[in-house]
Amino acid sequence: MTLDETDRAFLRALSDDATLSAGALGRRFGMSQPAAWRRVKRLTESGVLAGKRIEIDREALGFGVTVFLGVKLATKGRVSLEDFERAVTAIPEVQLVHHVLGLYDYRLRIVARDLSDFERILRRRIMTLPGVGEVEANVMLSEERLAGPL
Repeated sequence: MTLDETDRAFLRALSDDATLSAGALGRRFGMSQPAAWRRVKRLTESGVLAGKRIEIDREALGFGVTVFLGVKLATKGRVSLEDFERAVTAIPEVQLVHHVLGLYDYRLRIVARDLSDFERILRRRIMTLPGVGEVEANVMLSEERLAGPL
C-alpha cells in the first residue's frame, strides 16, 4: 500500500491518541467525518493499522521493576522451542517474549514489584522452565519512548 502525507499524518495522530474518532481526525485535517472514516478503514483493512492499545502505568499498579532477561536454552535438541514458548508465555509477569539471534535464544521483558519479587520469579518460574540454561538480567533504569509511527 502506498501512503500519502495525509495517511502519515493520520498515523502520527493515532499513535499519539488511538481513541481519536473519525470526526476528530476529519476536523484536525480538514476533511469530512465520512472521508476520515474511509481513510482509517482503508489503513485498517490493508493491515497498516493493526489494532488499538491502552498503555497501563505499571508503577501505578505496584510493578516498579522491569527486567530484560536473556535466556539461552541448554538442551535445544531435547526441548522444543514451542515447549519453552508455551511455558514462558503462561507466566503473567513476562510481558514480552522475543525469539532472537545472538548470544541468547530469547529476550524476555519481565515486570516485578521489586528486586526480591523478580528474584522469586526468576528462581521459581523462569529457571524451572523446560530447557533453560544460562540467563542474563538487565534491570531497566529509565525508558524513553519515541512517539509516532515508523
